[in-house]
Formats: sequence, structure tokens, C-alpha cells
Amino acid sequence: MKVILSRNVNEAYVVGLRSLDAYGDIQDSRVGQTKVHPYPVSTVYAYPCERVLFNEKRDANPFFHLMEGLWMLAGCNDVEWISRYNNTFSQFSDNGITFNAAYGYRWRKHFNRDQLDELVKMLKDEPNTRRAVISMWDPYADFNQSGKDFPCNLNIAFRIRKDKLTMTVFNRSNDIIWGAYGANAVHMSMLQEYIAARVGIEIDRYTQVSNDYHAYVEVLNRVGIPDPHPMDPYEMQEVKPYPLINDPAIWKENLDCFIADTALFHKWCGYSSPANYKFDMKRFSLTPFFSDIAIPMVRAWGVYKKKDYKAAITIITENMPDKCDWKVACRAWLLRRIERNATRNAEKGRGRQKVAHDN
Repeated sequence: MKVILSRNVNEAYVVGLRSLDAYGDIQDSRVGQTKVHPYPVSTVYAYPCERVLFNEKRDANPFFHLMEGLWMLAGCNDVEWISRYNNTFSQFSDNGITFNAAYGYRWRKHFNRDQLDELVKMLKDEPNTRRAVISMWDPYADFNQSGKDFPCNLNIAFRIRKDKLTMTVFNRSNDIIWGAYGANAVHMSMLQEYIAARVGIEIDRYTQVSNDYHAYVEVLNRVGIPDPHPMDPYEMQEVKPYPLINDPAIWKENLDCFIADTALFHKWCGYSSPANYKFDMKRFSLTPFFSDIAIPMVRAWGVYKKKDYKAAITIITENMPDKCDWKVACRAWLLRRIERNATRNAEKGRGRQKVAHDN
């Protein structure tokens, strides 16, 4: 087994892609050629909360990644809400209404029990337990069945070591560009941070065990092999993570405040144009994550979808804390859209000039 010891997702992305490039084998799959590592790969994150990937060529969508994490913590499986932030996401649903393998739904509802609530109680009652495991794979719904949507991440084991929460995620098939070092690094670390906060302990390592560690050749060629020594904004202290739970005292007063906000956020910010939202903060409890991070990002996304990119950047700039990782990532992502549009318009202009000249 290959083990990648990394500070955070930014380092893991570089080391992982370079290892796959050096040792991977080309294989066919049902949706195109892949490059597959010859061994299972374990990626270990020393600082899981440094979860935002800043690689410019990868161009990870921070809006989608954060909203998917919140959608999961709310225990949802509906297509419509999350597809607002990624319009290709709905293609993985078999019926266009719900997802069969939505992780959050499987954590909280699919097995007719809330695994997260039970997990928190178990870790509080028995801090030394080795049975703190939650499942996403359902042999009745998934094994040898037909369809498009089955869990890639199978189960998650938690362990308290030296009063800190470690987490190991077991994955059967991991696309490392879109999955492991994209969405998984965000939503799984959010889950770990949420559980640790509810138990009342600090967060420690997050390990992702990928049985089939691969990337699609076409995508790998497009993003390229990253420089071996990139600038990491976290390591350079240019950005810092914004915690899901800022004030432990508030959390102790109401253990359900964050997840209550998450459920309300999903319900309230779901089914009308995000650009028209007028957020009444009295509807929410006292978790600053929503007022400082999630709500500005929803508002910015709404005006971005109207192609008012500068207004979206203004919302992010004026409403999110300085040096916040999500703020920096959102601004950079939006600026890249402005640059691409300018380049596209310039190319169209040159094309029109050529046609006029030829005529």
C-alpha cells in the first residue's frame, strides 16, 4: 500500500497526482480510460480542516464543495437543491429527483436511524471504543444492483486518541481529482469537525483509504501534473480555516444549533432564485458560520448565476472575514471566470475582424 503523509489537501493533491503519473497503469472503464495506481493508497491529512484546494488548474468550485458538505450534514438526498451549485450533478441520479447513494442521507436516515447522533453518544459514553463505525454501503440496496448511483465511500471508522478524534474513510473507487482531493477532502473533514465538536474534543488526523486510486486520463491531461513545490496559502499563513463551531460555549448550550441551522439553510435557501434571498438572521441560531460564510456564498452564487461576476466578488469581499480560506477561494474562482470571459470575448472579436477582412 502507498501511504501519502500530507499537511493538507493541497500537499496531498500534488504528491498524489505525481505518484499516479509515475506509477499508474492505463485501464479501460465504463466511462473512459483511467490511470490507476497499482496499489491501494492511503492519504493521511495532519490538518484536515485545511480543506480548501487552491490549485489554479484544478479550479475546484468552492461554492459547490461547501454547499455539498452542508447538504450532507443536513441528511439530504434531493437532486434539485445541490444541483443549483453543479448543474452536471443531476446526471448521477437514476430518477432525477433523489440520489440513491447520498452520503448524508445514509448517515442520518437511510438505515432508519441517525448514525451521527448514535455515534456521538457512543464516543461520549465509551471514549476508548473501537466500534465507532458508520456505514454508507447497503448490501440490500447496492450489492449486485443496476443503476448509476452507488456509494464510493463505504464506511467510516472513528477513534479517540489522546483526547483527539481521528477518522478513517474506506473507499472502493476513488477518482482523486474530483473525489479524493476535491469533494471528499471537504465534506468528510466537515463531518469529522462536526462530530468532534459534538463530542467536545479536538480534531486530529483524517485518513482516506482508496482501494482503486485513479484519475481519468482526459481530465489528468487537462489539469496537468502539478509543480512539486507549490505555494500553499495555509502553510504561508495567507489563509486560515473558518471553524464550523466558533464558540464552544454556544455549542454546549445547544448541541443541535449547528445542524438545526443546516436543516433550515437547506429548506430556506432551496427553491427560489438565490439572487432574491433577503436573509433574516433571526431565523437562524447563533452559529456564525452561516452569517459569515454560508449565506454570503449563497448570495454571491445567486448574482454569479446572473453573470454579474463583479457583484458576486463584492458580496464575498464585503461580507466574509479576512484571510478566511473560503473567501480567498471564492474570489479567486470568480476572478478566473472574469478572465476567461475576457479571453473568450477577445477571441470572438478577433474572429469577427477576420471575417470582415476576408469579406
